[in-house]
Amino acid sequence: MENFTFYSPTYFAFGKGSEADTGKYVKRFGGSKVLIHFGGGSVVKSGLLDRVKKSLKDESIPFVELGGVRPNPRSGLVYEGIELCRKENVDFILAVGGGSVIDSSKAIAAGVVYTGDFWDFYQGKTVEKALPVATVLTIAAAGSEGSPDSVITKEEGMFKRGASGEALRPKFTIMNPALTQTLPAYQTACGITDIMAHLYERYLTNTTEVEVTDRVIEALLLTMVHEGPRVIADPDNYQARANIMWAGMLAHNNCCGVGRTQDWTSHGIEHELSALYDCAHGAGLA
Repeated sequence: MENFTFYSPTYFAFGKGSEADTGKYVKRFGGSKVLIHFGGGSVVKSGLLDRVKKSLKDESIPFVELGGVRPNPRSGLVYEGIELCRKENVDFILAVGGGSVIDSSKAIAAGVVYTGDFWDFYQGKTVEKALPVATVLTIAAAGSEGSPDSVITKEEGMFKRGASGEALRPKFTIMNPALTQTLPAYQTACGITDIMAHLYERYLTNTTEVEVTDRVIEALLLTMVHEGPRVIADPDNYQARANIMWAGMLAHNNCCGVGRTQDWTSHGIEHELSALYDCAHGAGLA
């Protein structure tokens, strides 16, 4: 096993109806004006966005909104979000959605407090400072709800690149598995594929004597093999959804990757595919 440091301070609130406490957690973690960042139709149609806004209003926390995040999130919306946060004196970013929304939120959070171009972080510069980010998760897949990572596509040239820094780990994450029950089977399957890829890219290592993380990864892979077919057969199976959601976070907050060399080549290849062809991330990995 290799030397390592591990820091994972995210607070997780897991279970049915947990999104109702979003405002309380924002207040607890110091937010006084919030940017709610989200994608499109599903969080609006399901009523989730309204429930989140109500929770903020109940705590007398003002907010502004920025929707429109698409899969494989783009740099243009990040620049728009940075400008909006500076104009409105936002001090807390709340992502309501899946990995794309969270990654876009992290990019905005890093860019607001940086005097240069946020894209510097996606060309190798480590993120050392950012506005606090929190998430209300709607799909189990990317693991961004517990990770220090973000992936953005720059529209000029269609370059899809990643950034990282402990400042990007969310302050808290709301995880209600019931919010994933309306996902189409295809999106659910793509999410499971992404989770498994995060595990394989840690598992296939030349580092020896990593018994603990070997067994943790194997357990999470077995969970995906067991729960995947169950949730495809019965999308309303809350317990299967719950196991997949928690496994997705564990797969990518790096608790099962410490002390071992990792190989992210397959993710790098997929980033080029989804940048050029706009395919779902999990499908590109498959």
